[in-house]
Amino acid sequence: MNAFWCETAIVRADHPEEGYPALAAASGVRIETHNGRISSITTDTEAQPNDMRLSGITFPAAANAHSHAFHRVLRGRTHEGRGDFWVWREQMYRSASELTPEKYEKLATAVFAEMVVTGFSSVAEFHYVHHQPDGTPYAEPHAMELALARAAMSSGIRVTLLDTLYLAGGIGTPLNPEQARFGDADVHAWLDRLNSLRAVVAEQFPKELVSVGAALHSVRAVPEEDLKVVARQLPEDIPLHIHLSEQPAENQACLEAYGTTPAGLLERHGLLSSRLSAVHSTHLTQEDIALLGNAGTTVVMCPSTEADLADGIGPARELAGAGAAIALGTDQHAVIDPWTEMRTLEHGERLGTGQRGRFSPQELLRAATEGAARSMATPIAASGLEVGAVCDLMVIDPASTRTAGSRPLQMAFSATSSDVTEVIIAGELVASHGAHTRLGRPGSLLTEALKELS
Repeated sequence: MNAFWCETAIVRADHPEEGYPALAAASGVRIETHNGRISSITTDTEAQPNDMRLSGITFPAAANAHSHAFHRVLRGRTHEGRGDFWVWREQMYRSASELTPEKYEKLATAVFAEMVVTGFSSVAEFHYVHHQPDGTPYAEPHAMELALARAAMSSGIRVTLLDTLYLAGGIGTPLNPEQARFGDADVHAWLDRLNSLRAVVAEQFPKELVSVGAALHSVRAVPEEDLKVVARQLPEDIPLHIHLSEQPAENQACLEAYGTTPAGLLERHGLLSSRLSAVHSTHLTQEDIALLGNAGTTVVMCPSTEADLADGIGPARELAGAGAAIALGTDQHAVIDPWTEMRTLEHGERLGTGQRGRFSPQELLRAATEGAARSMATPIAASGLEVGAVCDLMVIDPASTRTAGSRPLQMAFSATSSDVTEVIIAGELVASHGAHTRLGRPGSLLTEALKELS
C-alpha cells in the first residue's frame, strides 16, 4: 500500500452539477491505495510519517482519447511556405513509410513518456500502420502492435490499442501504394487478425495496462458492405472508434455514394451506440447531432489538431446538450498538453459563437478525464478523486507565472503541462518536474528517436 498526502486535492463533492457529481478543492487530503486503486480518502488531516507529500493541487490524471503516436514526427515540420494540407500529407506518408517495429517502439516510448510527464495516464492509440511498407505482413503478424504495447509498458501509460480497419483510399478507390501497409486482405482478415491480437495481448500484458479495441479509419476507408460485416461480427465487449466528418469533402463523398452523411451511414447499420467514439465530428448536420446524442456516443474533440489542420470548430456544446459525452485527444500531437486541449475546446466555442462560458471548468475537467477514459478499455478515470477509482494523479503548481492567483477549479484557464510537478499512475510515482522516473527527460528520448526518421 502507498499513501499520499495532498496539500490540496480535487475531490468529489456531495451536491450535483447538471446531473454529474460536483467537484471541490479540499485541503489536507490523505489518499491510501491498494493494488493501484484508491482505498480511502480523508480530508482536513495531517500527513503520516511514510506518506508521499504532494505540494500544490492534486487532480486526477488526464486521459488521451485519440492518438496517432507516429504523427509526433510532424511537429514543426509541416509548415513550409504556408504549410497547406498537401505539405502535411506528404510528410505524414513519408513518416509512415519509414517505420519499422524497432523504430516505432523507440518513437512511441518517447511519445508516451511525453504524455506521462504532461499529465496523461492513459491513451487510446488509433493504430493503422500494421504491415511492411508493401503491405506484406511481418513474420510476427502483430509486430507493430506489440511494439506499441511494449512502448506503453516502458513509459507506464495505460494503453487501449485500437486496431484499425483501413481497406480503401477513398469511397470507391483502392488503397494507393503509400497506404498499402495500412490495409488487410479484406474485412474478415482484419477480424481474424484483431481476434488473434486480443489473445496475444491478453497473454503477454496486464489487462489493466494494455488492452485492445477496434477502429474504423473512416467511412472513406471502409466500404458500406464491410460496415455491415463489422456491425454483425465485431465482438461486443470492446470499444469502437472512427474518424467522423472531419472534412466537408468526406461528407460530400458519402452523400454522393450512399445518400446520407457519415453519421447517417453508421446509424443505418446499427453502429451508433454508447460504445462508439466518433473522433472530430467537426462538420455535422442538426440530424447528425441528434443521432450521436440519442445514441449516447462519445465524441472525441482534438482542438489543437483541428486548429493546426484548419479542420474547423466542431459543435461540441450542441453535442453535449444532445446527450453525447465529450472527450479530448491530442491526435497528431501538435501539442501534448491536457490543459491546452481543455482551454482550446472552450476558446473554440467562444470564437465560434461570440459567447463565454460554453463549458464550465468542471465540464472541461470531465472531458479530459472520465469523458476520455470512457472511450477506452482500460479502467475508467474520475474527474474528482474518489474511493475505488484508479490512483492516477497529476499535481499542478499553483504559484507558477501562469497559475498564480488562479482558483483551483479554474486551472483549465491558466495551467499548462509546464505546471505539472508530479504524475502518479496506479499508485506509483512515474514523473517529477518534467522527467520520467525511469526514462529521464522525454525531449532527449524524442531527439534520439527522431534522428532515425526524416
